[in-house]
Amino acid sequence: MATPPTEPLLTCLVVDDDPLSVQVVLNCIANTPFLTAAGSFTDPAAAADFLRTQTVDLLFLDVEMPLLSGIELLDTLQHPPLTVLITSSKDYAVEAFEHAVVDYLVKPVSYARFLQAAQNALAVAQKHDKSLTHSDFAFVKVDSRLVRVDFDEVRYVEALGDYVHIITTHSKHIVYSTMRAVADKFPAARFVRVHRSFIVNLQHVQAVEDGAVVVDGKHIPVGQTYARDVMQRVNKL
Repeated sequence: MATPPTEPLLTCLVVDDDPLSVQVVLNCIANTPFLTAAGSFTDPAAAADFLRTQTVDLLFLDVEMPLLSGIELLDTLQHPPLTVLITSSKDYAVEAFEHAVVDYLVKPVSYARFLQAAQNALAVAQKHDKSLTHSDFAFVKVDSRLVRVDFDEVRYVEALGDYVHIITTHSKHIVYSTMRAVADKFPAARFVRVHRSFIVNLQHVQAVEDGAVVVDGKHIPVGQTYARDVMQRVNKL
């Protein structure tokens, strides 16, 4: 059997209206070397809002929730992440198949069964080559040429009108793009969106103070929508 990766490859979000169930899944994630938790929600509507602005690799999603079911939540997302449905009933297997989810877990969730689902998700991610294996760089289009950007050198990304400015250690690249496109291209394990206009490299965050993160001495504002996720991610540094 191949030795599993020791560094996290898939960032995960847990959505379940039962706090105890959330903690069970978070504990499973913490014990799985190729997974890392990006956060959790007991409110599915709040989770849907989060997923419209933030990118995760894998979603552990309860089906039966008040106001907005897990299936309905998936239907609100234009580009849903890889998803493992979790429920106390086997009656949703057909709907799970129709939504092309990675796996379907029935509560109570055992770690052995959870690990199998996680390995299935990793296999699908690697098969589709979604930049989840921690590539060290990406190419971005600057004017009429493609420029290599090394992720370790990126300090932060700032949106300005129809363009984004990618600030690196030695240069600034002006790219005609959206922040969502950048978030999809940059590995979520290394970068976090802190504001509608800013994405920062976690390894270059020097401090968090007064509603801002400090990167290379620059105070970058943290928007209210992103504050919870930022604090959860910073706490893992």
